[in-house]
Amino acid sequence: MGLGAAFAAGGRLMAASAEKFLPLPVGRFSKNSGTGPSLMKLDQLPFGRLPDGGEAVLFTVSNARGVTVKFTNYGLILTEILVPDRAGKPGNIVLGFDTLDRYLKGHPFFGAIAGRVANRIGKGQFTLDGKSYQLATNNGANHLHGGNVGFDKKLWKVEGYELTPEKASVRLTYLSPDGEEGYPGNLRVAVTYSLDQENDLRIHYSATTDRATPINLTNHSYFNLAGRGSIDDQVAEIFAARYTPVDEGLIPLGTVAPVSGTPLDFTSPHRFGERINSTGLQPPGYDHNYVLDSGGKSVALAARVTDPGSGRVLEVLTDRPGIQLYTANHFPADGYECNGGLKFPPHGAFCLETQNFPDAINKPSFPKAVLRPGETYDTTTVFRFGRPR
Repeated sequence: MGLGAAFAAGGRLMAASAEKFLPLPVGRFSKNSGTGPSLMKLDQLPFGRLPDGGEAVLFTVSNARGVTVKFTNYGLILTEILVPDRAGKPGNIVLGFDTLDRYLKGHPFFGAIAGRVANRIGKGQFTLDGKSYQLATNNGANHLHGGNVGFDKKLWKVEGYELTPEKASVRLTYLSPDGEEGYPGNLRVAVTYSLDQENDLRIHYSATTDRATPINLTNHSYFNLAGRGSIDDQVAEIFAARYTPVDEGLIPLGTVAPVSGTPLDFTSPHRFGERINSTGLQPPGYDHNYVLDSGGKSVALAARVTDPGSGRVLEVLTDRPGIQLYTANHFPADGYECNGGLKFPPHGAFCLETQNFPDAINKPSFPKAVLRPGETYDTTTVFRFGRPR
């Protein structure tokens, strides 16, 4: 069986969610679902104005167990995630900024939704239904994360919210017009961020199109479970026995290979710092796509990272066939300044980007990469926060 058949479920097409969302009022908004152990809270505040006059808002959702998630409709960026440590003290575990203006000055996709196609497309080129397309080459000779002005730089429309004692959700949408960044078709995208009482941050993606188009959406958060310093002592497991080898431009060769016997093997727990300088990349670090053992058949555990110091744990679950591990290899030597003036060095954060395989549009053996009219792109990723119990 070829990879495309083996991972057909990873690109499955399902009916759109039937969740009902209430309209959010303009301006400041605050609402609780209840009190005590059933408390969920949702706040909306102004976050700033874009050069074209568009107004961004900042959402804060929190549960009764001390987890708080902040995000903005600009790029759907997760700006902060506060998670208690083993002593119960909350700390921010994602890299980001305090103001919209700082995001507008540029950043390495902190916390954003990447699309229309996340990760790389070789030479920015693909052929679909007999027609050739040329996209921006914004990563050396290749196309990365949707191009020069991808979904990470768009102001998404706020469609509404849902607030119950069990969860708080916000649904946002964006219409990517035909030809945007070189992609064909009018693509209508909806993303819902939901936090529940089990400390699950669920990201649900759906999309439809009026012309065949490639699609591969992901969240590009940079995590540091200690909230500062290096990730060297944080311990990772990735539930994948294989990965996709790449060329010098990080474009897959179209094959898969075992991680066994390589620095990429996280099938058992390893500290990031144990082998982070031995992967062969320059600058050193991880920037690799893993072929998940679950095969994208259902929402399943893909990765787990633990910080021994704070006791915080992050689990990533997804129904996508792959996950990209990236370890902030290109941060400046003196550190990248983020919220509160904290500086993070190279290897000061990790990304776990749930995805289809890079360059899948050009690799027939990889999972399906094309959405067609009449189909619905439907996928879910969960970031589960906790501490050892």
